Amino acid sequence: MARARIDDEAGTVAVRAALAEGAQASRDIRAQAVRYTLQLLAEQAEGNTLEVRVPPFGATQCMAGPRHTRGTPPNVVETDAATWLALATGALTWADGVATGAIHASGQRADLTGLVPVLPL
Repeated sequence: MARARIDDEAGTVAVRAALAEGAQASRDIRAQAVRYTLQLLAEQAEGNTLEVRVPPFGATQCMAGPRHTRGTPPNVVETDAATWLALATGALTWADGVATGAIHASGQRADLTGLVPVLPL
C-alpha cells in the first residue's frame, strides 16, 4: 500500500516551521518536513537507482537508472534531518555537505547534484 501524499501546503508549512524552530521543532513537524521533501525528490527525480535516507524519519528511492530490488542498495545517500532540510531548501549545497562529512554518499550514482534543492525557500 502506498503512503498518502503530503499536501503541498501542509508540507511547506512544516518545512518552514522546522527551519525556523531548528532543534526546538517538534518531532512531528521535523518528520513531516523531511517526509514532504523526500516526497518532492521522488516526484522530481523518478526512479529506483538511489536510496536517500534521513533516519529516523524516512527514506525514498529516486533517480532513473538500474533498479535495485533486494538487499543493501549499491547507491545510498544518508544524512540527518537538519542537514537534509538545509540541502532540500537550498541553504546547503551538495558539494559543501559532502565536503564537511554531513552527507554520507556511497556508490557510483550517489550524487544529488542538480536534483537539490527540491523546495527553494
